Amino acid sequence: MDPQSSTVTSQPRRGRHRAAHRPLLTSVAQAATSQAGVITGRGAVIAAAGSGVLLSLIAPPAQAAPVSEVSTTLAGTAVKGKLNSTDLNALASQARQTVAAANVVTVAPTAELNVEKSAVSVVSAAENAEYQEARAAEIAAEQAAQRRASVVSIAMRYLGVPYVWGGTTPAGFDCSGFTSYVFAQVGIDLPRTSSAQRYAGTVVSWAEAQPGDLVWSPGHIAIYAGDGMQIEAPVPGKSVRYTSIWQSGPTFIRVG
Repeated sequence: MDPQSSTVTSQPRRGRHRAAHRPLLTSVAQAATSQAGVITGRGAVIAAAGSGVLLSLIAPPAQAAPVSEVSTTLAGTAVKGKLNSTDLNALASQARQTVAAANVVTVAPTAELNVEKSAVSVVSAAENAEYQEARAAEIAAEQAAQRRASVVSIAMRYLGVPYVWGGTTPAGFDCSGFTSYVFAQVGIDLPRTSSAQRYAGTVVSWAEAQPGDLVWSPGHIAIYAGDGMQIEAPVPGKSVRYTSIWQSGPTFIRVG
C-alpha cells in the first residue's frame, strides 16, 4: 500500500481529566484574606486570637520539594494530617467570626493630622535674672561654707596659746580677742567684745549649727568645731584648747 495515497482512520482517544475540586485551604484562605489582605513571603501565619483557632502555612525552601504542612487546633483540640471538608468549614467559620469581632478603627480618606505649633523663646543664662540671682545665692553659700571651714582650720593652729586678759594676738588671747583674730584671717571683722559678737550674725539652732559658727554664752564666746566640740580661749591660767561644749544652753551664731 502506497503510504502517500492511503487513508488512515484514527480512532478517537478517550481523554483523561482530573475532577475539579477546590484547593484544600481555599475556605480558610478566603476567610483570612478578606479581612487581613494578601500575605506573602516564604512563610505565613494566620491566627485568630482568643478563638482557639490557629492555622499556620509553612512554605518549603526553594530547593525542597513543593510540599505544604498544615498544623491546626480546632476548638482547643490538636488536629494533624489531612483535614476533611467538615473540619475545614468549621475552622473557616471560626476564623471569620474572630476577624469580624476584632476591633477596627476606620479613618476617613479625607482625614488630616493637625500638629499645633507654638513659638519657643530662648533666654541665655546671662540674660535670665532669676537664674543669675539663684546662682549668686549658691555661690555665696558655697563661699560662706568654705570660710567657716577655714575658720576652724585657722583656730586649730593656735592651740596652746596662753590666755591673756585683753589679748588679741598669738602672744596671748582672751575669748573675744581669739575669735576676732581668727575671723579676721578670712576677711570677717568681728566686734571686740563677746557681748557685741553675740549680734554679729544670725542665730541658728544647735541642730543647724555648722563648724565655724560662733558659740556664745553670757560673758564668753568660742568657735564651734562640730560634733559638740569647740575651740576657745577659756580663762586666766589656761590656754587655747579644743574641748567639748560645757556651756548650758549656748547660742549659735552664723557669721558671713
